[in-house]
Amino acid sequence: MKRVLRFLLRGFLALTALLAVLAGLFAYFLYTPDPELPQLSGSLTKGTIEVAGVKRSYRTYVPKGLPKGAPLVLVMHGSGEGPSQIRIGTGYAFERLADQHGFAVVYPKAYASDWNDCSRIGDKELDGVRGDDVGFLAALVEKLVAELALDPASVFAAGVSNGGSMAMRLALEQPSRYKAVAAVVANVPAPENFQCQPAAQNATSVMIMNGTEDPLVPYAGGEINLLGLFYQGGPIISSRASAQYLADWAHLGGSPQSSETLVAPGVRLEQNRWSPAHNSNRDGKTEVVLVSIHGGGHGLPQPYAQRPRLLGPSPMAPDGAAMIWAFFERQAK
Repeated sequence: MKRVLRFLLRGFLALTALLAVLAGLFAYFLYTPDPELPQLSGSLTKGTIEVAGVKRSYRTYVPKGLPKGAPLVLVMHGSGEGPSQIRIGTGYAFERLADQHGFAVVYPKAYASDWNDCSRIGDKELDGVRGDDVGFLAALVEKLVAELALDPASVFAAGVSNGGSMAMRLALEQPSRYKAVAAVVANVPAPENFQCQPAAQNATSVMIMNGTEDPLVPYAGGEINLLGLFYQGGPIISSRASAQYLADWAHLGGSPQSSETLVAPGVRLEQNRWSPAHNSNRDGKTEVVLVSIHGGGHGLPQPYAQRPRLLGPSPMAPDGAAMIWAFFERQAK
């Protein structure tokens, strides 16, 4: 009997030790504390809209006293997430900016786990149905522009990870609807994985913001996956090739203007901007910008919240959301 008890005790202690190790690994690689909710002037509301017989959901942040004719910024979440996760993961950065600069923010929810972006591969179906995310977002923009008296010519879209990939689809297929888009930690799918149908006219401005040490969406191109085990997103081209693809699509010839800045110890900001003085789109205003965060991982760099270590380095600079809004504001002018 004593032998059985000793055996059970040893097994219990071994299991306890294993659980402690697993808890420690989880805490080190995955856990990050939520950022503090800032004092904001406006209110966050939940909403739904029916598109093609399907009820879709979203959340909207409207600053207090927002004037008529203000801009609208769509902010799209990553794979398997939703409005709450993208708000927290970006440190409420877009709402802070909305208070400072006077625009409305909407956080739409994908139909399935993944947005139906330009990639053929991904978890894009729910109960065997692939959602019309492009149509949903177009209907949502029209609804909010009407309800909040916003400027239909100042609609912008930003997304992180799979949301960034969706932003690219909006740029390519509905450029006349979005003044500019920003895709964070996202690249253009490789030709064999590409399902979008780019518009032939009216290219819009695009910013790509990627970390060079991203373990999920490889900066140099390749397969989207995490440690070869989690989330298979298909092959993509490199960040530089993605920016060049968009520049070629927008008929922006010539070499990009380049600049580099040291923004923090071990973190270097490189910008390449395609914007010739004369092109056929939007009277020469269209531009493509590649923002490379040398020393950055998978996530939007910002000073409010750390990202899990599993997703690579998590620099608190530069302020990615502020850079995105400055890019959007430049297009509006």
